[in-house]
Amino acid sequence: MQLEMDIEDWPPPASDWADWEALATRAAEAVAAIEPALANPRLTVSLLFTSDAEVHALNREWRERDKPTNVLSFPMLERVDLVHLDPEEGLPEMLGDIALAHETCAREAAEKGISLEHHAAHLIVHGLLHLAGHDHVTSDEDAEKMEAMEIAALAKLAIADPYGDRT
Repeated sequence: MQLEMDIEDWPPPASDWADWEALATRAAEAVAAIEPALANPRLTVSLLFTSDAEVHALNREWRERDKPTNVLSFPMLERVDLVHLDPEEGLPEMLGDIALAHETCAREAAEKGISLEHHAAHLIVHGLLHLAGHDHVTSDEDAEKMEAMEIAALAKLAIADPYGDRT
């Protein structure tokens, strides 16, 4: 999977993460390791690090929700098409777009007592799983499955379970 990134209105990372592009690349690699459909080299994802105002406008226009949110994902492939996409033949395929809102992400990270880098990595993983056709809204079972995938991907990045301790 290739990431096309645009970084607007995000300060440099405060920790040992090299930069937002490096963080996003590491998050994408981690989630691709636990969700094989995302490991397809033909896939391209557009990732926008932006402001609450921009995410608010996108949310209002495309989701009819008049408020900012932490992450938006806009899939362009159906899951069935994704899992049957030949990794070796054909042109690159746009999997979808993800947008992260800086102010909301920073506020949530502070409320959780975690770094913005760790929270952003979680939201990138979360958004990529949505692009891969996973959903946490349709049922409790689907939510648990998606959360388990997020936890596994984040563990590959040495990031703690964002949902709390689980056995």
